[in-house]
Amino acid sequence: MVVKNNPVVDKSIGFALMIIKFCELLEEHKKYVVARQLLKSGTSIGANIHEAQNAETRIDFIHKMKIALKELEETKYWLTLCERSESYPFNTRLKTSVNELGLIMYKIVSTSKKNLNK
Repeated sequence: MVVKNNPVVDKSIGFALMIIKFCELLEEHKKYVVARQLLKSGTSIGANIHEAQNAETRIDFIHKMKIALKELEETKYWLTLCERSESYPFNTRLKTSVNELGLIMYKIVSTSKKNLNK
């Protein structure tokens, strides 16, 4: 059951919508390969966070959140390529948002791990 008013879920949805819009811009600039990769990893973060909300155990929850974190790190990579390339558009708001989302997610995983032994 998905918890209502869940900040990480809400933030992941907002981020995914920003990624979709940015990937459309990349495609307008004919940057198809990066657009496709970024779209997959950037939207997968939220999909995995959503899946974690229905985890069967705390260990399963942590595992699903760690998958979401892997997707987040891949997304950071593609955004860094856009930022450092002279021929790609870049959105600083996306970088800020992915970093904020990552801080929340890393804290959730860290806290969940600590609470495993209690």
